[in-house]
Parts: sequence; C-alpha cells; structure tokens
Amino acid sequence: MADPARLIVLISGGGSNLQALIDAIAAGKLNAQIVLVVSNRKDAFGLQRAEKAGIPTLYFPLKPYRDANRDRTDYDADLAQALLPYRPDLIVMAGWMHIFSGHFLAHFPRRVINLHPALPGLFNGTHAIERAFAAFQQGEMTHSGCMVHYAIPEVDEGDVIVQAVVPFLPDDTLETFAARMHAAEHQIIVQAVHILTSQR
Repeated sequence: MADPARLIVLISGGGSNLQALIDAIAAGKLNAQIVLVVSNRKDAFGLQRAEKAGIPTLYFPLKPYRDANRDRTDYDADLAQALLPYRPDLIVMAGWMHIFSGHFLAHFPRRVINLHPALPGLFNGTHAIERAFAAFQQGEMTHSGCMVHYAIPEVDEGDVIVQAVVPFLPDDTLETFAARMHAAEHQIIVQAVHILTSQR
C-alpha cells in the first residue's frame, strides 16, 4: 500500500467536517494522515478537535495584516510559505471562511479542494444553506445539495469532484434541513479525499 496521503485541513469554525475526516482515517476508510490543521479564528472549536486527536495546529489570523494595511495577497503568500514545509498532497478547505487568491493557490496546483453547501452554480459564497432554504420557502426549489470542488480564485467555481443532492422535506425547518446538509457534507468530503488520494 502507498504511504498515507499528507492532508492539511483548513477550518474556521466547529470542525465537524474535520472530525469526519479524522474518524474516516481512524476507521481505515482513508489511506491518509492529517499533518496539520489551520484556523484563521483562535476560538474555532475545530482546533480542540485536532488537539484531542494529536494533530498539530496552526492559528494564522488575517487581522494583523489588516491592522498593518497589508493586502490579502500578502496573507495568502505567507500562509502558503508556512504550509510548504509540511509537503501536503492535498489541502482541504472544510468550513474555511477565506477566499484564496492565486498567491496561495499557485503553490499547490490542483491540490486545494473546498467544501461548499450548495450545488454547482447555485448560491456561491456565504450563507448558502440559509439562502437555499429561503428559496424553498418561496416555492422556488425542491432540493439543494453540497459539493466538493477544486479551489480557484473565482468563488465556488472550480471543477466539481463530488456532489450530493439534499431534498427539502415538507415540514423542514432551517435547523432540520441544515442538519441533513451537514450529514451529506461529512459523507462527500470523505468521498472526495478518498477519490483524490487513491489516484496518487
């Protein structure tokens, strides 16, 4: 068997998708190891998940760059330099709330993937679950979904690796719909990593 793929996971919040990857690796479903978890938010619960699993973490905030009137591209370039020594086979944006420019992505061609809670071409950007649910309430949609795609500078426009349809139920609330979306996300992020790490 090939050596485990080296993953870096980028998070900004609770890290439930990170946990799905940790669990899949522990269960032998992925031939991979998470070599670093990065957060741009110090209080992200995902950092605690990583530490509990014995995974190194890096807190890399944007605020010092803003305070110094430095461009976001400086942040992207510096973060890329911080990650290069870890020799990642794949960088997984799992709830990472920062749009990367080419100053980051150019260092890792076709090795950065993003999880987005909408189907291709729909609800790009933030609050996709809430926007989809509002459209459902207006009678405009019967289903939404989620996808994992390659990250490119254009938000949520990269080539799709895996997607899943999540139908709306007649008695759905935002909370029940969001819970099913998150369950689907946990499945497809593992699926996408499996596809890409199996191709090495």
